[in-house]
Amino acid sequence: MKGKGLLQLFIVLLIVGALGFVSIVGFGENKSGSMKDVKLGLDLAGGVSITYQTVKEDPTADELSDTVYKMQKRAEGFSTEAEVYPEGDNRITVAIPGVSDADSVLQKLGSAGNIYFIYGKGPDGVANITSDPNAESGYRLSRTMEEIIAAGDLVIDGSDIQSASAKMRQDQYKGTVYYVDLSFNSEGSQKFATATSYAVGASEHIANVIAIVYDGVVVSAPGVNSVISTGSAVIEGQSSFEESSELATTIRIGALPLELSVLRYYVEGAQLGANALDTSLVAGAIGLGIIILFMIIMYRIPGVAASIALACYVGAMIICLNLFEVTLTLPGIAGIILSIGMAVDANVIIFTRIQEELGSGKTVNSSIKLGFNKALSAIVDGNVTTIIAAIVLFMLGSGTVKGFAQTLAIGIILSMITALFVTKFILNAFVKLGADKVGCFGEKKGYKKMKIIENFPKFAAISGVVILAGIVAIIINIASIDAPFNYGLDFSGGTATTFTMDGEVPSDINTTLDEKIRNEIGISAVISTVKDSSMVTVRTKELSTEDRAKLTNIITSGYSVKDENITTETVGATVSGEMKKDALIAVIVATICMLIYIWFRFKTLSFGFSSVIALIHDVLVVITVYAIAKDIISVGNTFIACLLTIVGYSINATIVIFDRVRENMAEKLDKESVADVVNKSISQTFTRSIYTSLTTLVMVVLLAILGVSSVKEFAIPLMAGIIAGGFSSVCIAGGVWHLFAKKNKVKDEN
Repeated sequence: MKGKGLLQLFIVLLIVGALGFVSIVGFGENKSGSMKDVKLGLDLAGGVSITYQTVKEDPTADELSDTVYKMQKRAEGFSTEAEVYPEGDNRITVAIPGVSDADSVLQKLGSAGNIYFIYGKGPDGVANITSDPNAESGYRLSRTMEEIIAAGDLVIDGSDIQSASAKMRQDQYKGTVYYVDLSFNSEGSQKFATATSYAVGASEHIANVIAIVYDGVVVSAPGVNSVISTGSAVIEGQSSFEESSELATTIRIGALPLELSVLRYYVEGAQLGANALDTSLVAGAIGLGIIILFMIIMYRIPGVAASIALACYVGAMIICLNLFEVTLTLPGIAGIILSIGMAVDANVIIFTRIQEELGSGKTVNSSIKLGFNKALSAIVDGNVTTIIAAIVLFMLGSGTVKGFAQTLAIGIILSMITALFVTKFILNAFVKLGADKVGCFGEKKGYKKMKIIENFPKFAAISGVVILAGIVAIIINIASIDAPFNYGLDFSGGTATTFTMDGEVPSDINTTLDEKIRNEIGISAVISTVKDSSMVTVRTKELSTEDRAKLTNIITSGYSVKDENITTETVGATVSGEMKKDALIAVIVATICMLIYIWFRFKTLSFGFSSVIALIHDVLVVITVYAIAKDIISVGNTFIACLLTIVGYSINATIVIFDRVRENMAEKLDKESVADVVNKSISQTFTRSIYTSLTTLVMVVLLAILGVSSVKEFAIPLMAGIIAGGFSSVCIAGGVWHLFAKKNKVKDEN
C-alpha cells in the first residue's frame, strides 16, 4: 500500500516538476511555452501604435465613431486587448500589444482604403473589368471607379458590408474548401439580391462576375451561380486558409465608413511602467506563499495536498496562456486572481466536508470519499455559472472584456480540475503512506449557530446606508465636477501631451512623472515611451489652461525639455460607446444565462433571483467606492474588469451557500422552520466564506501595497468588492431567499 502511495506521489511531483520546468525554462529548440513567452498587453509591455488620418478632411462625429468601432473589431484579430481611439477631429490611433515589429503589423493591418463590389459588365453592355494574367486576381479594371460609379455599375460598397471572415469545410470528396463568409446589412442585402438576379440572367461570362475592388485593384472576381437574397454569401476558390483570411481582411478593412491613410507608426513602451509586471508578479508570489502556508496550518495534510495542486494550477495556467495565445493585461491578472480564489474555495469546501464527516465518527477513507461527493455539486454549480458568464462575455464583449473572459474561463476550468482530481489523487497517496489518522486532517464537531434571518433587517439597513452614501456621493459629484465619477482617459478622452527629450528616456519615467502629475495637478496619467526614441506621450483627461501650464512646467523643469519640443492633441476615449454597450449587453445576457442554469439546477427561480440581488448589491457597493473615493481612483479601463470580477466572485460565493440550503431543505426535520434551515446552512458554510474571502483578499491587498499607482487604482475597489461579496453571501442572499420562500409559502413542515 505504501509503495503505491509513493508511486502516486512521485507521479504528481514529476508532473509538478515538468510543469514548473516548462513554465520557467520552456520546451523545444526555441524554449517556447515559458512565462517569458506569455503575450503581454499595452499596459504591461507596450506594443505597436499606428495613427491613421482620414482622407476626408472634415468627417462627422458619427463617421469617426463608426470607423473607430470597426477598426477596434479589426484590431482584435491581432489581440483582444487592442486599443483604438480617435485623436483630434480626423485621426484614429490603433495600439496593438504583444508585438514589436511595427512594419509587419502595418503590412497585415493594411492602410484602410475603400472596398467596392461592381458588375463585371454593366447592364449597358460596357465591361468594367478585363482579363489580365499579370494581375493576382486575373482581372484588372478597364475603366476608372469614378466612371463605373457614374454608370451605375456599383453593386455595394463598404458601408453595406456587415462582416467578412475566413472559413473552411470539407466537400463531398473529403477535400478541404477554403472560402470567405460574407454578411450584409439590410440595405446591402437588397442591393446584392438585385445585382445577383441580373448576373445570373446575363449570358456572357464577364457579366456573371461581381468583382471586388480595393483601392482601385481587383482583388477577387467570383462568379455568381444563383440569386442571393438571404443577406449572406460565400466567395470560394482560394487555395489556402491564409488566402481566404487575406481576402476577408481586405474586405473588412475596406468596409469602413471612412478611408484612412497612415500618418505615423512606432513601438511604444509599457503604459504602467517597466516595473508594473514585476511588482504584480512579486505580489502574486507572496500572496500564493501566504495562501499555501494558511492552507497547511488550517487543514494539515489536506492543506499540503491543496498546495501541491495549486502549484500544478500555476504551471498549467502559464502553459495555457501560451497555448491559447492569450494577451495578459491587468484585467487578465484579475481573472487569474479570481480563479486562484475559486481554486482555494473548492478545496476549502471539500476539506470542510471531510472534517464534518470525521466529526461524525466516520473513517478517514470514508470521509474523503463522502467529502468529495458532497462538495461536488457546490463546486460544479459555482464554477459552471462563472464559466457561463465568461463564455458570454467573450462572445459578446470586446477589448478588455474579452481578455478578462479568456483568463477567467481558463483559470476556472483548471482550478476545478486541480481541486476535484489532482487534490484527491494526492490525498489518497498520503493516506496510503500512513496519513490515515484523524489528527492529520482535523475534525469538525458541530458549528456555532448564527441568527442571520433574525438580524437580516439590520444587515439590509447597513447595506442600504452604504448604497445611499454612494447615491449621495454621485449627486455631489455631478454638482461639483459635472460627472457621477472621476472618469479617466479611457472613458472620457482628454489631452495627449508629447515631448522629446535631449537624452535617453529614464527607465522609471512612467512612475516618477505620474507621481509628479498626481501630486501637482491631482490627476492620473497614462504615459507611453517609444522604443529607440526619446519621445514620451502623456495622456490625461482634458486639461484646463492652468493645468496645461502646470504640466508643461513639470516637463520642462523635471526633464530639461524646451517648450517648442512639447505638443498637445485632443484624444478620444479608448472605451467607446459601442464597447460600453457591448459590455452591458454581455453582462445582461450572462446574468440571464446564469439565472437559467440556477433555475435548472435548483428547480426554482427564487435561488437565482436571490443570487442576482446579492450580485447587484456587490456591484452597487463597488460603484459607491468609485463615487466616494473619486480623488483616489478614477473610472478607467479596469473599471469594467473590476465589476466583472465581482460578478464572478459574488455569484460563486452565493451558490455555495444555496447549495447547502438545498441539501438541508431536503433533509429538514419536522421541528425545523425554513428560517432555521437558512441559519443552519449559512453557519455550516461560514468558515468557508471567511477563508475564501481572506485568501482572495490577500492577493488583492498585496497588489495594492506593492503595485504601481495604476495597479493600486484597480486593487482598491476590488478589495471593497471582495468584502462586499463575503458580506452579501453570508448576510444578504439567504435573507432575500427566505423572503421569497415566505412569499411563495414554502412550508415549514416536511
